[in-house]
Amino acid sequence: MNYPSRVITIAGSAAGGSAGIQADLKTFQELDVYGMSVVTAIVGRHPTTDRNVHPMTLEAIEAQFVTAMRQVGADALKTGMLFSKEVIETTAKLLKSASIEQIVVDPVMVGKLDSKLLEDDAIEALQKQLIPLATIITPNMPEASFLLGDRKLEKVADLVQAAKDLHQYGASYVLVKGGRLDGPAIDVLYDGEHVTTFEAPRIDTVHTSGAGCSYSAAIAAYLAKGIPVVNAVQLAKSYVTTAIAHGFSYTDAVGPTDHAALRNYGEAYPIKVEQID
Repeated sequence: MNYPSRVITIAGSAAGGSAGIQADLKTFQELDVYGMSVVTAIVGRHPTTDRNVHPMTLEAIEAQFVTAMRQVGADALKTGMLFSKEVIETTAKLLKSASIEQIVVDPVMVGKLDSKLLEDDAIEALQKQLIPLATIITPNMPEASFLLGDRKLEKVADLVQAAKDLHQYGASYVLVKGGRLDGPAIDVLYDGEHVTTFEAPRIDTVHTSGAGCSYSAAIAAYLAKGIPVVNAVQLAKSYVTTAIAHGFSYTDAVGPTDHAALRNYGEAYPIKVEQID
């Protein structure tokens, strides 16, 4: 019997169901891989204290990871919101102890509504301990800017240079997502030698909650299936663009992307891929 490929996510739990662990697991299910999770924190704003991030203990994080690896194992792994230096250090230690070939690091720092999801002292641990373990890192423009000392990123050429500079931290591939540029949605991938761009039409919607999480989760799912990185990024961008196109909301808040859009509507958005350097 052919079992599905296995993917584990280490990230925060988003109470609204649109991002974090919830978005990752929905993506895994839609892309026909077996998903597992390690919850690093629960994200939900308390009505009295206004506290938004409720961290898990390091013991709980380690217990979840060890259990998943012993019971199932993993072909690929992605990280999302790790929040603190201690959680990043623990995650790096766990990854070094496991034999997982494909690692996607999504350096989640700021939520959709500008909620802070990474403590100030965690940035050095992210740069020195976790990123060097990654097959690919997937920062959006604010995250790439933050990792590069608040550098301004305003055009595709800036993303290209950012990807090249971020590659020095040790990941095999760097994908800088250009969702905040004007015009088409263009992402830039750098592997240490070549620059490849991925272009999709810009979707006119505010309902994009969980898009970044879903994108990196889709990359991890395709890598788990043995698909090469460039092709995995192309397929993942098509998946998330389709999900964004069918985003919706139950309230007046920013709503989720539709993880089931590819299945329900059957037509994936084409992605233009071009090697430019």
